[in-house]
Amino acid sequence: MPFIGGGHIWLMLILLVIVLIVWGPGKLPEIGAGIGRAIREFRHASTEVREQISLTPVAMNHDGSTPAAVQEAPPMATSSPTSP
Repeated sequence: MPFIGGGHIWLMLILLVIVLIVWGPGKLPEIGAGIGRAIREFRHASTEVREQISLTPVAMNHDGSTPAAVQEAPPMATSSPTSP
């Protein structure tokens, strides 16, 4: 892990001690399982999004080529209030 280095290992140990004090050793397996479930759900959701993006059809021109750029609509004209 790139962020674990000289002083960071002590920070991780201090954080672990604080977690043990707050939740106790009995709750750690539940917390670890919850974190594991959250990571699995995140990976599953990101895989679904990646698949959806890869399955999205690409816009085609009439000749079968892909458009060079998507043209945006011109900005709408705004009317300014006139003074009497």
